[in-house]
Amino acid sequence: MTRPVVGIIGNSYLLNDQYPTHAGGTMNSDAVANVAGCLPLLIPSDPRFVTVAELMDVCDGFLLTGGRPNVHPSHYGEEPTPAHGEFDQCRDAVTLPLVRACVERGQPFLGICRGFQEVNVAMGGSLYPEIRDLPGRMNHRMPPDGTLEEKFALRHRVTFTEGGVFHRVIGAREVMTNSLHGQGIKRAGARIVIDGVAPDGTPEAIYVKDAPGFTLAVQWHPEWEAGNDPVSRPLFEAFGTAVRAWAAGGRGVSMQKTA
Repeated sequence: MTRPVVGIIGNSYLLNDQYPTHAGGTMNSDAVANVAGCLPLLIPSDPRFVTVAELMDVCDGFLLTGGRPNVHPSHYGEEPTPAHGEFDQCRDAVTLPLVRACVERGQPFLGICRGFQEVNVAMGGSLYPEIRDLPGRMNHRMPPDGTLEEKFALRHRVTFTEGGVFHRVIGAREVMTNSLHGQGIKRAGARIVIDGVAPDGTPEAIYVKDAPGFTLAVQWHPEWEAGNDPVSRPLFEAFGTAVRAWAAGGRGVSMQKTA
C-alpha cells in the first residue's frame, strides 16, 4: 500500500563551510515514517527550486521543521537587530505562503519550533527576538554543552487548555517537554489559538481557529524519540491520521471538531 507523502521542510547549510546543501534531521524522517506512518520527502526550501502550488500537488501534508535561522522580522513589521539572530529568507518565501495556502485548503501540517513561529507569522502574528531577556521568563534555549540526549532532555511543563485540542490529542492536561528555542510569540496572529503554555507564560502549543484541516504547531521538538515519548507519539499519530485522510479524499480533518 502506498504511503501518503509528507513534505519535510529542509534547511540550508554549508557542508565543510563551503558546499551549499539542503538537509533535514534524521529524527524528522523517523517520526514521519515510523510514527505518523507516512513517506518522508525532504523539500529544498528555496523559491528558486519549488513553488507552493507544486508542493501542495505532490505532498499530502507538511512537517514545518525547526531550524537555527529565524523568520525575518520584516514579515511582522519590525526591523532586524542582532538579537534576532540569523535569517533564512528563502525558507520564509516558501513556508509563509505555504502555511496560508494549507489553512485555506485544509491540507494538514504540523509545525515544530521555527515551524511554530512560521505559523504564527504567516497568520499575521509577531515574535520576541529573545525570550530569556523578558522579565519573568526562563531561558528556553538549548543547553550549550552536553550530549544530544542532554540537550533534548525534558526541561519544563506545558499546560494545555482543559478539553482543548492538545488535551484531547495527547490525553493529558500537563506534559513535560524539551526546550531548544530563543524566540517566541509576541502577538498571536489572526485566528491563532494559544492552547498550551510554559510555566512562565510562553506559548508552546497553537492551532488555527476554524481551519478546515490539521494545523497544530508546538514550540518544543516532539520529533526527538517520537516513537517512545508519550507526548510525541500521539501528536505524530494524529498528524498521520490527518495526512491519510487528505490523501484518501482531499478532505481536511479539523482537530477542533473531534471529541
